[in-house]
Formats: sequence, structure tokens, C-alpha cells
Amino acid sequence: MWLGLVLTGFLPLAGEGGGGEIRTGIDEETGRGSWTWSDDGVSIQLVQLLPDQTRAFFLARGFEADSTERIALSCVFQTIFRDDGTRPVAFDLDRWVVSRGGERRSMRTREVWDPEWKREGVTRAARIAFRWALLPTRQRFEGGDYNWGMTSYDLSPGDVFDLEIGFERDGTAIEGRIPGIECAPDR
Repeated sequence: MWLGLVLTGFLPLAGEGGGGEIRTGIDEETGRGSWTWSDDGVSIQLVQLLPDQTRAFFLARGFEADSTERIALSCVFQTIFRDDGTRPVAFDLDRWVVSRGGERRSMRTREVWDPEWKREGVTRAARIAFRWALLPTRQRFEGGDYNWGMTSYDLSPGDVFDLEIGFERDGTAIEGRIPGIECAPDR
């Protein structure tokens, strides 16, 4: 239950490469952090998933221990995307940029993981469960729509990174940046 959420920060981002507001929080019960970006009725929330949570989730879906460990240690977040506006919005995670220590890279989406799982002989059932667990790479929302799923960033537990995000609404780009996101520690 998330009744113990404590807001620890609020950052308006105008003038930092994109509009929007950012709220950060820590769940008092679990200690997991969250980062929420919002602008013009669109919001994205990232909630830390502990590596043990990720291990348990994928072991229960048929992954072998070594594959589960790779997922668990790749910096996984529960991600919630909402369009509370009145106009459609679309995103493509392949365009989002993870930046850390001057290095810029893409996220690890379904399409990045799947060929690896096939090469390693992960069962079809486990691959399907994995695909359904991750946030879709591309999606279009009508006003009032939302979706959630896991996102992974190919970073280590405890790493801190910035995420450059982007959406399209009515042919207009909406861009933002979520600074100082921290991958959950491996406790």
C-alpha cells in the first residue's frame, strides 16, 4: 500500500531543456523512491523496484536464475504513464535517452531484450511473460488513458542517472528531463 508516500521534492523544470514539473518521494514503509514528471496533463512516474522484487517476479514466470539475475541487476522501475488531458499523446521509448556521467544511451526495451532471450534459449512462455511485464516501447493514448509496466535502464544498483523523455501531442513535441533518478540498491 502506498499510503506512506512522503514527497521529498518538487522541481519546476522550465529553462532546463523542457517544461514540466517533477515530484520525488520515498515510500515510508518500503524505502523505495519515486520520480514523477508531469506537464499539460501528461505524467510519467518511475518507482524503484528492488532487485529482489524483480528476481522473484521473473523466477515465478519461468526464467532461470542466471537470466533473472541479469534482469534484476539492470535497474528496473515500475513505470506509470498517464494522459489526463483531452487530446491524444504518443511516445516511443527508443527516443528516450539515459544519461550518466557524460554517457548517453538508449533504454533496454522489449526489442533489445528479446533477441538475447531467444539466443539464450529462454522458453517462449517466459519471453511472452517478460514482454507483457515491460511497458510497451511505442504507444498512443487518448485523453484519460494510462498504462504501466516495467522499464529497464542497463545500469547497476545504486547508479544515478537523468532521463530525457519526449512525447508527441497533435504533431507537437513535448520534451522533459527527469534528473537524479537512482536505481534501487541491491539489499
